[in-house]
Order: sequence, then structure tokens, then C-alpha cells
Amino acid sequence: MKKKIWLSSFIVTVTLLVFGFTSTADANSTHTVRSGESLWTIGNHYGVPIASIKRANNKTSNMIFAGERLSIPASVSASDRDLMARLVRAEAEGEPYAGKVAVATVVLNRVDHKEFPNTVRGVINEVSNGHYAFSPVQNGRINRAADAQSIRAVNEALAFRGQGSGSLFFYNPRIATNHWIATRQHTITIGNHVFAR
Repeated sequence: MKKKIWLSSFIVTVTLLVFGFTSTADANSTHTVRSGESLWTIGNHYGVPIASIKRANNKTSNMIFAGERLSIPASVSASDRDLMARLVRAEAEGEPYAGKVAVATVVLNRVDHKEFPNTVRGVINEVSNGHYAFSPVQNGRINRAADAQSIRAVNEALAFRGQGSGSLFFYNPRIATNHWIATRQHTITIGNHVFAR
């Protein structure tokens, strides 16, 4: 009987460690600044835009101090971050890390743009006039687990949300079948992907 209780306690403890004490900010939380941290490292850790942390703490500069307590605003949910990371892997596997961050940024830019759905899930699963916004949703490649680099790219895109060139689209000109996107304003080329708005 004692062994069963100990095993149950162990399972509960492991479950809390894995699911209960993650580094995500699904609801407002507080963070105590440690020596060597910056708004970027904190934003990247929680997957929250730096601008949002500054706004939540009435900051006009990037200066923070060890021991300072910062309010961390709610971020994109863990399930939406996972969905984004799976999309990044499917769309940008084999691309440079900067290209992975840029793909995640396109999703966030669409969420913030009036012409697209206003949720991560809505943007990624959007079907317009019978066409999927992202081919991995249609062909099932999005169902593969995200890799560590894609997860990191999503967190970085979230930390810098609202910055960049405002890209809303990307494509690989060597394999694209619809060249409508070539009529859009080019923002940057990273690896095999051309980004546009």
C-alpha cells in the first residue's frame, strides 16, 4: 500500500513539473528579473512580445534590474504555439533559422491584420475560395511533431511580435504553382523563400 501511495505521489509530482510549471504565460503572471536577463530573454522564455511586457509594466525603455518584478501578460496558448511550431517545421524544414522565424512571423502578422482570421488556429487552418492558406494543412505534414529549432523560432517570433517588415506571405518560387504572390511587395528573401506583403 505504501508503495502505491509513493508511486501515485511521484506521478503527480512529475505531472506538475511537466505540465504545471512550464515557461509559458497562458495567463498574466509575475517574473522576478535575474542577473543577466534582458527583456528579450524574458520575452523569448515566455513567448510574449517585448512590446507587451513593456506596456504591461509602463516601461518606455528596455532597462530592467535584477530583483525587479515584471508582470508578464498572457501570451499565445501552448497549443497554438505547438501548432505554429509544427507549421514552421512543415513549411521551413531545411531552411535557415531566420527563415523559420520569418514563417512564424507571417502567421502572427496575419493574426494582427484585418484581412485574415484573428487567431493563430484560424490563420493556419484558413481555407479561402477552396484553397488552403498553408499546404501542410492540406497534405497532413503539419501533423508531425515540431522540432526544437521550430519551437525556438516560434518563441523568438513571439518575442519580437510587431517588428520586422510586415510580411504576410511567403513562397518558394522554384516549386510554386500559383505566382499571384509575385505581384505583392517583396520584403525579404531567406533561403528558398521569398517573403512579401
